[in-house]
Amino acid sequence: MKKRFALLFSLFCMLSQGQMLHKDVTVRKVLKLMGTRFEITVVAPNEEIGYINIDLAVSEIERIEKIISSWDKDSETTLINQNAGIKPVKVSPELFGLIERAIKISDITDGAFDITYASMDNIWKFDGTMTSLPSKEDVQKSITKIGYQKIVLDPEKETVFLPEPGMRIGFGAIGKGYAADRAKELLVSKDVKGGIINASGDLTTWGTKVTGEKWLVGIANPLSKDKVFSWLPIIESSVATSGNYEKFVTLNGKKYSHIIDPRTGYPTTGISSVSIFAKQAELCDALATAVFIMGKDVGLHMINQIDGVEAVVVDSDNKIHKSSGIMFDVNP
Repeated sequence: MKKRFALLFSLFCMLSQGQMLHKDVTVRKVLKLMGTRFEITVVAPNEEIGYINIDLAVSEIERIEKIISSWDKDSETTLINQNAGIKPVKVSPELFGLIERAIKISDITDGAFDITYASMDNIWKFDGTMTSLPSKEDVQKSITKIGYQKIVLDPEKETVFLPEPGMRIGFGAIGKGYAADRAKELLVSKDVKGGIINASGDLTTWGTKVTGEKWLVGIANPLSKDKVFSWLPIIESSVATSGNYEKFVTLNGKKYSHIIDPRTGYPTTGISSVSIFAKQAELCDALATAVFIMGKDVGLHMINQIDGVEAVVVDSDNKIHKSSGIMFDVNP
């Protein structure tokens, strides 16, 4: 009996040591998806399983791109745009739901966020070729087809109709966040312990690092992207940042962002970056664009009315403004 006990005890010790020796690893992959840079990080038992999980996430993002891409001639979104002014288009429940949510965000933001922005003529150029402001007439003409209120949805038939020829919808200000959310949901359903889906600054997290520490996100200094104002822990949460670091034009001594107000047709001024914190990356993505367009005062006032959403705004003078729930102090 003593020998049997000793054998069992030895076996238990060996198993315990084996479990202690086994450590999860962090696996990371950077690739181009949806026309932008994605960085996918997962916590896994080993590298092989980690890369398998990353491939699952990539497949999910590619699946979503085939639905929402306006560049894919076979996507549901392209079909909607092609039939503008002609007929309603039957779409998948997934796309119908995304458009419904987008319209709700448009309502909340008074049209600062609007997926019909894609109807706008490209009269603003941010590639260095633009040397003068477009005329008021050209600007007014460019936005005549814009208006989320015009989108006709039929919930019973699950159809989407753009009533005016030339109308278009696009998901550039919400699609990456939505894709990140869906990739995260898939990996969580596969029991992946933790990770980050980072879609070019729109990111969502779950779990913790291998060490058990929280994932951290940095609020970047718009004047120097290598410098960080502050690091914030994010747990089971998301963040999206809109900035004018790279795409802008300076005309008559005034800096114009590539983010254009769909209500006026003019680029935004006065803000360098907006970071939005919320549970869903989709909501963060859309609200970051909206607050950028609305301006710091109106934008932060709106954010303070929404439960579970916070914002950090850096203005054009490099001063930081925060929503009421952000509890940190920074000195740029």
